[in-house]
Amino acid sequence: MSPRDTQDGGIIYDASTPEEEDDDIVEVSGPAAEITWTETLQPSESGLTGTDLIAAFVKQLPNSPGVYRMLDKDGTVLYVGKARSLKKRVGNYAAGRVHSNRIARMVHQTANMEFVLTRTETEALLLEANLIKRLRPRYNVLLRDDKSFPYILISGGHRAPAIMKHRGARVRQGDYFGPFASASAVGRTINALQRAFLLRTCTDSVFESRTRPCLLYQIKRCSAPCTHEISDADYQKLVAEARDFLSGKSQKVKEEIAAAMNQAAEDLDFEHAAVYRDRLAALSHVQSHQGINLASIEEADVFAIHHEGGLTCIQVFFYRTGQNWGNRAYFPKADPSLSPSEILNAFLAQFYDDKPCPRQILLSEDIEEMELLSDALTERAGYRVHIATPRRGEKREVVDHALANAREAHGRKLAETSSQARLLAAFAETFQLPYPPRRIEIYDNSHIMGTNAVGGMVVAGADGFLKSHYRKFNIKSEDLTPGDDFGMMREVMTRRFTRLLKEVGKPDRSTPPTAEDETVPAWPDVILIDGGQGQMTAVKAILAELDIEDCVTAIGVAKGVDRDAGRERFFQEGRPPFTLPPRDPVLYFVQRLRDEAHRFAIGSHRARRKKEMVKNPLDEVAGIGPTRKRALLQHFGTAKAVSRAAIPDLLSVPGISETVARQIYAHFHETMPEKNFRK
Repeated sequence: MSPRDTQDGGIIYDASTPEEEDDDIVEVSGPAAEITWTETLQPSESGLTGTDLIAAFVKQLPNSPGVYRMLDKDGTVLYVGKARSLKKRVGNYAAGRVHSNRIARMVHQTANMEFVLTRTETEALLLEANLIKRLRPRYNVLLRDDKSFPYILISGGHRAPAIMKHRGARVRQGDYFGPFASASAVGRTINALQRAFLLRTCTDSVFESRTRPCLLYQIKRCSAPCTHEISDADYQKLVAEARDFLSGKSQKVKEEIAAAMNQAAEDLDFEHAAVYRDRLAALSHVQSHQGINLASIEEADVFAIHHEGGLTCIQVFFYRTGQNWGNRAYFPKADPSLSPSEILNAFLAQFYDDKPCPRQILLSEDIEEMELLSDALTERAGYRVHIATPRRGEKREVVDHALANAREAHGRKLAETSSQARLLAAFAETFQLPYPPRRIEIYDNSHIMGTNAVGGMVVAGADGFLKSHYRKFNIKSEDLTPGDDFGMMREVMTRRFTRLLKEVGKPDRSTPPTAEDETVPAWPDVILIDGGQGQMTAVKAILAELDIEDCVTAIGVAKGVDRDAGRERFFQEGRPPFTLPPRDPVLYFVQRLRDEAHRFAIGSHRARRKKEMVKNPLDEVAGIGPTRKRALLQHFGTAKAVSRAAIPDLLSVPGISETVARQIYAHFHETMPEKNFRK
């Protein structure tokens, strides 16, 4: 085996020849650059598994930092770990020492391993966190419910930057501040910042089309840079102050505004002094309208963990600019044998894998790799990140407050999980299933006289509704009779299960799932159809056509007499239609599932219908993007006027060449004039 360098300085350790490498390379996005993994040994070549396989690898490993992956016989990643010394760390698995049941199972299932050498243990920690989030190995602590956080964005690349809410990938040019725990917290903060800094919140297209100030200028929540009510230089000063305030320099900004107010008062310019006074009041409101704000915390994230009854809750509070920006509870998947400090240690690296890090992190538990994690986050952030477990004072009080919230959220989640488990067990008994379902898919269609038809799929499991698994299906069949619900359901079922067969294959139903298998499977155990015998006939035909009748249990839920809730009829293969007793918990559970599918399908249909209603004919013209469309509409007023315009008129619009003008004309007319209009 020989090492070789990667682009970012990491090293791949492999035993394959250059000719063999191309077949085994899998790309992974690393913390600094793309890093390539290479298979080091195929199980078919070695014939070894478990401790014997690991011992064979240990003989070849160096005493260098790096990351290792343990794989089962199917190539599925079981575990990702990092080490200061790969040889010593991996050697522990093969040393014959007493392991926990979790580790013993993992070692027994290991059929192959892969390694990447890194220059430092810090790089190994960052890469490990990245891979765990990407690969989601079964035996790692997994960060679940990792929804994107909202941020405040001050846009860039414009003479008058705007302040706005942003969620998702941070690809737009500008400065991002956050994270906030909720969108409502972002909205409240932006409203207050508008009064403090008078920054615009309109879109660029609205900004460019303004000919006079809007209402926000009249109520003193915008300085109206669109119509030059404020000079560009003065507006940039407001933007700089807003950036400083959101960057944690709130005291400096308040002192500067107070000094300007006093100077204006001394100059007897009371009108400007009143403006500065109102801005100061708005800033004070930003920092005081939330309940918990401590003078000693300017910028910090606070983590508190509560671990009990096999369930872990980690509560995160965000403090920026001296104010509380909200909190969020996480319930990571972790082995019950792990200690709270071990779970928190693994959680932190994953949490900051794709989020900006504050300068201070406060913890409720000491973690083993506190210094290493601090160095890793410092390297990534570009400034010093301090991690501490406060023992007394205001910081300890805020940690205790987070811990109290963690305990409360833990209790609620435990009660919900217990209730959900009982409902799933009762559901299995009612519908004669061999075991409680781990994944239930509920389907519904929505349309108006067949227009903008959408099929919705929602998913429920042991943790309740799994919104990241929801899917919508825009009905594409052109030969369907408008309003043909049965045909729509056939299309949805065909598309859903054809793709599932292609990507996953048929599931193995020969053995029931074990209690240790908590993952949500790709295949549903049960599909609920919002409809009666007609929908069930269409669904059964598709399942038979795809030869998957034995893979899923299909249940139809028809509305009761007079469409009354509580009188639903159920249709299931091998049983006559039946109803459930009133006030049966399973009946309420099914109603909740059906109502969620109904809500999701209607929402998807309305969104599609709204998009169609505001669709502009110019969107369909090839070569017409937002800039040219805006120029055409500003010149002609409406899309209808554009469709009637002659080529010479189109050429008079800035940015419209003769080629583009002919494309626009040809889109709205069947014949083209022969005259050459080039000027």
